[in-house]
Amino acid sequence: MPPAISRADMAARVGREIGVSRWFTIDQAMIDGFADITHDHQFIHVDPAAAAQTPFGGTIAHGFLTLSLLSAMVYDAIPAMEGVTMGVNYGFDRVRFVSPVKVGAQVRGRFTLAAFDDLAPDAVQTTLDATVDIDGAERPALVARWLGRRYFGATP
Repeated sequence: MPPAISRADMAARVGREIGVSRWFTIDQAMIDGFADITHDHQFIHVDPAAAAQTPFGGTIAHGFLTLSLLSAMVYDAIPAMEGVTMGVNYGFDRVRFVSPVKVGAQVRGRFTLAAFDDLAPDAVQTTLDATVDIDGAERPALVARWLGRRYFGATP
């Protein structure tokens, strides 16, 4: 995680890329574990032999698995703000699964600060344009507009 920065320094980064995560490898064990947790055992995710017969040529990660990795990616890539006592995921304005993530692929998150809004003296909302790159691919795995809230001092 990068060193913490001030609230003003974060606000000054609107319109700029503010971080890129390390690469995460998507292996079959991760896909199978996600399938177990979500009860989504569609063959394109968990059956390598059957998935090999599809245009994907093998198993692919669930779109929601790729989306869920944004949490780890953002912690890896974006500096915390000084004085924040709690952050919450406020949701997404848009999510698009652009390209499949094949088993064995490496993915990383790329984040641009689209907006930084003061909600109150002790609260801000960040809007991130998030892209998940696939190593060696022309198109990303996903693009999303992600809202987060950060609280300073006492928690709400």
